[in-house]
Amino acid sequence: MCHRPIAVRLISARAQADCYRRPMTDISDAERAQRVELAGLYRIFDHLGWAELIYNHISAHVAGTDHFLINPYGLHYREVTASNLVKIDLDGAVVGASDYGVNPAGFVIHSAVHAARPDAVFVAHTHTTAGMAVACQEGGLRGDNFYSCLAMPRLTYHDFEGITVRTEERERLVQNLGDKNLMILRNHGLLACGKTAAACFMNLWTLQRSCEIQMAADAGRGAPIKISDAAREASARAIPVMTAQAGFGELELAALMRRMDEIDPSYRD
Repeated sequence: MCHRPIAVRLISARAQADCYRRPMTDISDAERAQRVELAGLYRIFDHLGWAELIYNHISAHVAGTDHFLINPYGLHYREVTASNLVKIDLDGAVVGASDYGVNPAGFVIHSAVHAARPDAVFVAHTHTTAGMAVACQEGGLRGDNFYSCLAMPRLTYHDFEGITVRTEERERLVQNLGDKNLMILRNHGLLACGKTAAACFMNLWTLQRSCEIQMAADAGRGAPIKISDAAREASARAIPVMTAQAGFGELELAALMRRMDEIDPSYRD
């Protein structure tokens, strides 16, 4: 029997896999594939420097149910595997066997989005330095770099109400999200969603890069170069075509998944 992660000495992810793995029985092939994909996203986020100790979350709605998959509370992103992902319902109850619980803050945010947005199959929330820095700026994200022009037409905001552990905040969060797939949680961090893991990843990557470039530009000398209204409008027109493609983000995600397989394929266990 595995001990809870807080009592386990941190060693290599491959060595930990034997302890953190639970046989994936009584699940469909589709859920099994989804688990592998979601666990791969956790490893990718860690690889990109988007992990925040044991906090933050990526979740996936299990088709045909009111359940979603989320990371075990207490594990680092590099320790997440397909089999140790926790399945919970919209009330926060663990579904099936699991050695772990979930972070209440993750449940509040992700259950809100999954309940209100059936199209948001994957939801990601991060506390990256650049994302939080822009979230703390009064003006938020500016439309003065390549990626922010792609992000802003799909972007909305939610005001900070304290640590997200109160279920009554869910209604306001989803009202502010509306039908958008990108959100800046003011004073807090970033949120992105998508119909597929690839779309969710590319949405967040675009928003994250927008924030990184804004913060780097602000650290330099001189005022930012303004982008013309015509250029912004041209970018806005291209976005629906780009994001509506069936394979949106698939090439990018596949490339990173191959990289994860090279580094440590234990996420598939």
